[in-house]
Amino acid sequence: MTAPAPPAPRRPVRRFRSARRLPAALLALALLAAAGLLLYDLAAVQAGRSALQWRRALADALGRYAPADPEVLVAAGVLAVIGAVLLLLALAPGLRRVLMMLPPAPEPAQEPAQKPAAEAAGDSGGAPADAVRAGIGRRDAARVLRDRVMEVPGVRSAKVRVRRRRVAVAATSHFRELDDVRADLERVLASGIGELALAHPPHPRVRVARAAAGKR
Repeated sequence: MTAPAPPAPRRPVRRFRSARRLPAALLALALLAAAGLLLYDLAAVQAGRSALQWRRALADALGRYAPADPEVLVAAGVLAVIGAVLLLLALAPGLRRVLMMLPPAPEPAQEPAQKPAAEAAGDSGGAPADAVRAGIGRRDAARVLRDRVMEVPGVRSAKVRVRRRRVAVAATSHFRELDDVRADLERVLASGIGELALAHPPHPRVRVARAAAGKR
């Protein structure tokens, strides 16, 4: 009797990347307008007309400064910081409100003789399990966990906030000992976070307080 093969290690889950269509479109339009204005001015100068007033004023202003002047160095530093921020935003995945979920576990391998012919023919166009990516919004995850929290006996109200690394729960209890309610909440949250199958499960932080006398 052969022992079952150990499960294959899962690859790191790649996050969804934001398309950033609106910032890219605005930047492209601004660059297109600036390039078009400059080309128009250059064509007008080549045709024998005088340059536009703003370009002559800009040329005169730049001619009064040397590369080592403080104004030039400050402007260069500001432009370098803006460029670094834009580069960082371009490299960052974005969509921080989406929590990545684990891909489905790959099916165990079968012997070729045991595999039906129809299934073997259909597997040629299928996607591997690692190619399937799924995510859940932080608000949706908070709603799911809040429903689980409200099922705990003694919990009257609860607020759940889901972040990338932490789940903050603030609950009020109108009966039972607070330590018992907190223990049940931690157990329910651990189970609920596990059922979400997140690639990077956040750590729960539970706070339980006694409900006000008029709200019990």
